[in-house]
Amino acid sequence: MKDIGKILQYLIPYWRKGLLNISLNLLSAVFALFSVGVAIPFLGILFRNEPAVESAGEFEFSLDSLREYFNYYISQMIDNQGPIYTLIVLSLLIITMSFFKNLFHYLAMYYLAPIRNGVVKDIRNQIYDKVMVLPLAYFSETRKGDIIARMTGDVQEIETSIVSSLEMLFRDPIQVIIYLGTLLYMSTSLTLFVIVLLPVAGFVIGRLGRTLKQTSLKGQKKMGLLLSLIEETLGGLRIIKAFNAENKMKGRFQDVNSLYTRIMVGMQRRRSLASPVSEFLGTVVMIIIMVFGATLVLAEASDLNPEEFIGYLMIFYLIIAPSKSFSGAMYNVQKGLASVDRVQDVLNAVNPISDKPGARPVRDFRNSIEYKNVFFSYDHDEVLKDINLVIEKGRTVALVGQSGSGKSTLADLLPRFYDVQKGEILLDGVSLKDYKIKDVRALMGNVNQDPILFNDTFFNNIAFGVESATEEDVIKAARVANAYDFIIASKHGFSTRIGDRGSKLSGGQRQRLSIARAVLKNPPIMILDEATSALDTESERLVQDALSHLMKNRTSLVIAHRLSTIQFADEICVLHEGRIVERGKHGDLLALDGYYRKLHDMQLFS
Repeated sequence: MKDIGKILQYLIPYWRKGLLNISLNLLSAVFALFSVGVAIPFLGILFRNEPAVESAGEFEFSLDSLREYFNYYISQMIDNQGPIYTLIVLSLLIITMSFFKNLFHYLAMYYLAPIRNGVVKDIRNQIYDKVMVLPLAYFSETRKGDIIARMTGDVQEIETSIVSSLEMLFRDPIQVIIYLGTLLYMSTSLTLFVIVLLPVAGFVIGRLGRTLKQTSLKGQKKMGLLLSLIEETLGGLRIIKAFNAENKMKGRFQDVNSLYTRIMVGMQRRRSLASPVSEFLGTVVMIIIMVFGATLVLAEASDLNPEEFIGYLMIFYLIIAPSKSFSGAMYNVQKGLASVDRVQDVLNAVNPISDKPGARPVRDFRNSIEYKNVFFSYDHDEVLKDINLVIEKGRTVALVGQSGSGKSTLADLLPRFYDVQKGEILLDGVSLKDYKIKDVRALMGNVNQDPILFNDTFFNNIAFGVESATEEDVIKAARVANAYDFIIASKHGFSTRIGDRGSKLSGGQRQRLSIARAVLKNPPIMILDEATSALDTESERLVQDALSHLMKNRTSLVIAHRLSTIQFADEICVLHEGRIVERGKHGDLLALDGYYRKLHDMQLFS
């Protein structure tokens, strides 16, 4: 019930439509009851089991008074118009009742549809919003395919299993209560016997559905693994084909797919038990009531006469349908609760990188950035150790060193993609943690080794994140980044779509496009992470020229493997095993004949 409560909280914004649905279901149940109740007095009078009512007493607002007046009018109609005419009139009345019953049922479902889909929309929005604020560390520990599975498959499972059962929540209990109340009014002793039998049937159904949640959880986990394999395959097709690893990847996928299929087959078989078991138990209960009730009626030990007993059975039969759908819904809910757990894992994930209470806004960068006694580790592996570094405004500081020495991590701490575990980073003398995160990141631009582009137009990729960008601004940024010529030469110019992650472009073109995006943002601080390391000589020259324009009059933190690209940096810091072991200008570091000289000679030799 605790997990279901997490879903029910999403119903609060739709309470008006929910109230309408409940009201319409109530009317539908009342008309269903009337359509059966109309036949009871007619049967008694028609077959002479009940004497005709010659006169009706004074009308009162009670069931007995209504029943007496109804019987009186039917008696008068039989006497004056004959039983056949009365049968036709009552048949038309039953048809009318049935029409209104189904009309109100449709209207109830009409108002339930936006509730069902609205709840799923809200859950999906909430997961996406959560994904947007979770730190990068969360995604380094979680498969992307599993995240996608939770946002798609699990949310859809909540819709099909739990939200679709909202009809059960809003309609079936109302119907069962109304019908049981009517049966209690007709015969208290027989209905108490019924109430004893129904929980027994419910217990049997509940026992069958108990393991459904655990099985469903296994299935959803395997679906996450399947999506991860698909995502890895699509991203690595070039390598798979190059190494003739198609059969290996097929085998991996087929093994996981077969396991998922076995889990789903077992779950579907158990789930399919809901309808036949509930129908069979309903039939058993119906027969028991018929035998028990008929014994009472024939022995004249019941307060029901024969035609009322027939009506009693007809009304009880109305309970079977909502009870059956209720049992089926319980199976669905058990299956869907596994998806609720997986979705809640994402929604409840702790985000350690967030604005502290009373965080300060910051609109500009005035003096310096300072790394002060900074330590950082991933899990238990210490990556940065006692880093002290000052970057004055307008200066370019370069980070060099072997792979794994901590260069990228040092840069990622500046926009707070990660937070330091010890020490602090100061911006104009104030800790980054005292500022609003969005304001800090607004002061910075990023150009990465692997350009992150979107399957959109050139224009929208350059203007990404800049809401007020004009066509003139985008063209100017493209010219500064040496991207204008190849953009304008494309089929639709700036309106040309560049494909998934810029797949229609060369490496140099993708990098210049990402530089144009940084130029348009026009931040005072630039972070360049090996922006030219994966390019050929000609592309590197064009990109380096674009970077020179970009870095002019800005504060820049540059990570570089190719030392030729950072010879004119104001300060070069050499990292080794998480520490800054050397710092200075290019010529000074060469004269030290230490780590930097070794890196320089290795590149010169190669």
